[in-house]
Amino acid sequence: MPKESRKGFSRRSFLQTTAAAVGATAVGGLMPASFAIGGSSKVRIGILLPYSGTYAMLGNSITDAFKLRVQMGDGTIAGREVEYIPIDSEMSVPKAPQNTKKLVDKEKVDFLVGPVHSGIAAVMAKLVGPREGPIMIVPNAGSNAVTGPLCADNIFRTSFSNWQPAFPGGKVMADDGHKTAITIAWKYAAGMQMMDAGKSAFEQNGGKVIKDIQVPFPNVEFQANLSEIAALKPDAVFAFFSGGGAVKFVKDYAAAGLKDKIPLYGPGFLTEGVSKAQGAAAEGIRTTLHYSGDLENSANQAFRRAYDKAYGKMPNVFSVQGYDAAALIINAMTQVGGDSGATGDLINAMSGAKFPDSPRGAWHMSAAHNPVQNIYLREVRGGKQKLLGIAAKDLEDPAKGCKMA
Repeated sequence: MPKESRKGFSRRSFLQTTAAAVGATAVGGLMPASFAIGGSSKVRIGILLPYSGTYAMLGNSITDAFKLRVQMGDGTIAGREVEYIPIDSEMSVPKAPQNTKKLVDKEKVDFLVGPVHSGIAAVMAKLVGPREGPIMIVPNAGSNAVTGPLCADNIFRTSFSNWQPAFPGGKVMADDGHKTAITIAWKYAAGMQMMDAGKSAFEQNGGKVIKDIQVPFPNVEFQANLSEIAALKPDAVFAFFSGGGAVKFVKDYAAAGLKDKIPLYGPGFLTEGVSKAQGAAAEGIRTTLHYSGDLENSANQAFRRAYDKAYGKMPNVFSVQGYDAAALIINAMTQVGGDSGATGDLINAMSGAKFPDSPRGAWHMSAAHNPVQNIYLREVRGGKQKLLGIAAKDLEDPAKGCKMA
């Protein structure tokens, strides 16, 4: 049994034995032992997400939806009030150790939520994974290593691995009849891992990637890259950009006259949450992702109504990831009677988590603590994402190098 589990179970046993010994009762039934001892304290949620710069939209979407999920209950987590301690990650890997240690050591948060950046995720995992907590919930960063070599019993993800949304996209390009392609992405962990996955699937299905273009992050000057694409004349382009960078790339791609000549594909982040800003330039772009706004399940419809009412806009995949991060914590905390110190019990609850009614559709936690989920094929039509079907059903991250899986 992991060290965290031993600690969690012993504390729970102590609390339960003490409650039984004193026969603590109250009108309306027994109070959970954790409340009898210290349950009046707030659940402290440390959040390390970007609130400025290119990816600010992602950080705000995740945070807003996380808080919405809490409020859609009774505004508490297992009966305890919630205190949020947010830090702007500034998408800075060098600042990640300092920011993580501040939340863990100084603020002593019960749960650590973040980040967006895959490089920051790797830093956080190295600092948090070997420790006795806190439990870390990754609501976006797809770093393959987090559910690979850096996997740990106290690290969970409610988003995706970088391999997951990209691999089906490569097959879609091949299925659409394309024989040659160029990949283009920012040169950092997420971009390179997604392009590797898409390239692998494309070539496994008979295609050939003739050029991999890596753009320094967060550069958004694409003219030289677009000129190279035009000269090489591939059948298709597979791209990863997100947030403000995705808006700029898609608009520049169209302005360069490539939109109607060379079809553009990519993981769904290329258009997710930004297709309105991209306007006509986004029309016809096909992407693969674990969410589509027009999914007809009742949970998604209720979620979208509530989000629109709360924030005056529609949610996106980042919102869903934040929403499910809160749901994961709420469900586990409910199972342990609100005892945030019951680390072992919480880990066991999260490890076996199943969500049949998530806005994204049913998903469950893999042995490596990554969602096993559908990947959908979408296309921008009339400025909106149109669901075309399921590109890969119940897709599980390979979790290469994870000794826990």
